Amino acid sequence: SMCVQPSFIIGTNNEDGSANFAPITWVSATDEGDGNYLLVISMFGTKLTKQNVLDAVEQYKTDRSPNELLFKPLRCVVHFAVDDANVRFCTELKGKNSTFLPFDKGYNDGAGNPPNPEGLKTDYLWRDILSKPKLTRILEHYARVVKRQDPETKRTILTQIWPRYHQFDVVEKLVADVRAKGVGGRYLIQHSAGSGKSNSIAWLAHQLSGLQRDNRPVFDSIFVVTDRRILDKQSRDALKRFAFIPSLVVWAERSEDLRNAIRNGKRIIVTTVEKFPFVLENLGNEHRDSRFGIIIDEAHSSQSGQMSASMNLALSGALPDGIPLEMDDDEVLKILSEGRRLLKNASYFAFTATPKNKTLEVFGTPCPEGDEIKHRPFHVYTMKQAIQEGFILDVLQNYTPINSYYRLTSTIEEDPEFDKDKARKKLRAFVENDSYPIAKKASVMVEHFLTCVAKRKIGGKARAMVVTSSISRCIEYFHAITECLEARHSEFKAIIAFSGSKEYHGDPDVTSASLNGFSDSEIPQMFKQDKYRLLVVADMFQTGYDEPLLHTMYVDKPLEDIKAVQTLSRLNRACPQKHDTFVLDFANDVDAIQHAFARYYKATILSKETDPNKLHQLVSDMEGLQVYSKEDVNTLVHKFLNNASREQLDAILDVCVNEYEQLISDDQVRFKGTAKAFRRLYNFLGSVLPYNMPEWEKLDIFLKLLIPKLPSPPEDDLSAGILEAVDLESYRLEKQATRSLLLPDDDTEIDPVPSGS
Repeated sequence: SMCVQPSFIIGTNNEDGSANFAPITWVSATDEGDGNYLLVISMFGTKLTKQNVLDAVEQYKTDRSPNELLFKPLRCVVHFAVDDANVRFCTELKGKNSTFLPFDKGYNDGAGNPPNPEGLKTDYLWRDILSKPKLTRILEHYARVVKRQDPETKRTILTQIWPRYHQFDVVEKLVADVRAKGVGGRYLIQHSAGSGKSNSIAWLAHQLSGLQRDNRPVFDSIFVVTDRRILDKQSRDALKRFAFIPSLVVWAERSEDLRNAIRNGKRIIVTTVEKFPFVLENLGNEHRDSRFGIIIDEAHSSQSGQMSASMNLALSGALPDGIPLEMDDDEVLKILSEGRRLLKNASYFAFTATPKNKTLEVFGTPCPEGDEIKHRPFHVYTMKQAIQEGFILDVLQNYTPINSYYRLTSTIEEDPEFDKDKARKKLRAFVENDSYPIAKKASVMVEHFLTCVAKRKIGGKARAMVVTSSISRCIEYFHAITECLEARHSEFKAIIAFSGSKEYHGDPDVTSASLNGFSDSEIPQMFKQDKYRLLVVADMFQTGYDEPLLHTMYVDKPLEDIKAVQTLSRLNRACPQKHDTFVLDFANDVDAIQHAFARYYKATILSKETDPNKLHQLVSDMEGLQVYSKEDVNTLVHKFLNNASREQLDAILDVCVNEYEQLISDDQVRFKGTAKAFRRLYNFLGSVLPYNMPEWEKLDIFLKLLIPKLPSPPEDDLSAGILEAVDLESYRLEKQATRSLLLPDDDTEIDPVPSGS
């Protein structure tokens, strides 16, 4: 629907080699604001003339007045600064405050562009990106002017958006692959935190919703499944701002919402991982012939287990209203097994910055290498490239661990013996949960924030997050920090965030909303107000939260692997005047944090596929303990599939429970652990195996009913009474040296799912 007429004005060099450059300009026929959009590209010499892309940026900032008609907001859709090695772009000139971002392909999983055997490294800009077909697509589907409201002034702010190179590249490649292959593909997109994933997902959803193949829509509906509870609104807003018709995007919280959305022609349906199984309840077989695109934001292993099974069964319509009576057990088991596998009438697009081994095996692209089949992401934008390009900051550059030391005194005259390891854990928890250490650490946090962060970082706008290990400690920290701020007569305040309610000091129903004085959904916007500077959290806002003004994090919670990367990465969003970040860690080992980040610094690859024979070994281990027989499994499953009463099922299960109780304690632990491991591994493998195993499906049903009835093995607590025998005598904190944690420069291979996972 757009007509783009290119005209060229070629720049020349002066005799001294400096650039005498006039822009190459494309004029589009779209009418926005008070005039036409113009696309302006500044070519600024080459390194041979000692002029480079930074000189072009400087010329834009100093010699191109934003008050000139050509350079006013909404007159130019984008400004490019280019040399023979790099490309940068800006959507709005603001003089010295203009922000130019990289528009490079990336090289060796980092910044820059690869060598070009046919010419300049940057000729892709005019030969490919600015070719008529692609430029037209960008103007039609990607470039936007979006509105947002300033949280303090309530003024409407217009912002121009132009896609980054990796955003445009991934959407174009995904759409091309679906157009060529049709429905049924699996795609894993490993894009670093801070890569603009919300926009990439929004562009992809809209492109897929309008994609046609053989003169018919490829997909009937596009689902966007987010792992962000409060922040699902962020995904919906991103989708709506890129829509020509915003009403085509709908939020589904109940199955009836989904029915109405599909019936009313809503092409893009947004929901959360937690709500998805409930959204899909009782859909029946009305969508058996429909085709779906399922975009998963922050894909994790939950997509490959029971949630996947319930989702697939509902979307495929395999079990419309329970199990039909005319079907025998084998037919039902086959349907259940099929339901675990990814749908043939759906394509999956899984976005994550930190792919687990399960996620790679389910959604990654299989690549035969020697005797093994490795799984790789379909598209990668690495943490390394994002940091080098300045889209995010390196959160490990200023990492400061703090060790705590304490002295305990005995309150009894006896000298009892306790189990060393268990006693140590109890004593550590006893000390760290005590109000005095929490108050002391809160004082350190507030002192550091007010002295080194609040007025000195990000132009005096810096925020901080306090990460706690439980709701109780979160509330304690909130009160302690509030008291410290008030004692120093600070104008700043803290916000608390945790899910649900908690009993605290006699009040049975304390919530973060009651402590804050506003709802949880308002926290992201309230935190943007200048008076709120510290966000105290317990398992909220540690994934998916995008607040560029977050500069410092105070961590008093053990973090492992993905959790460490996701949590600390809340700091990495870039913004003007933000040059660094800071982490003060009271709870973690430096080497463990470094190892966690190393796994996701570059592309993550699954070294080989999970061996299904692990399930045979688990079954053999369980059968060797003789808690159940095959006859028990067959009889119970038959009754279960034919809607037998709970009493009939318990009659079989109770016999097995009695056999379990006759085992020695170690064997009870072994059986229960193996049973749980079987269920976890089968629920995963069921989504990737190319064949059905009815016997495994039966055993999974049987163990699902049996495990909750198995009592925990008796265990003597050799640390009992330790807390009653001690008192806290002294406590001190010792700050260690601030350090920069370096990460390896190699792709990381991770092992497949272990049998006990």
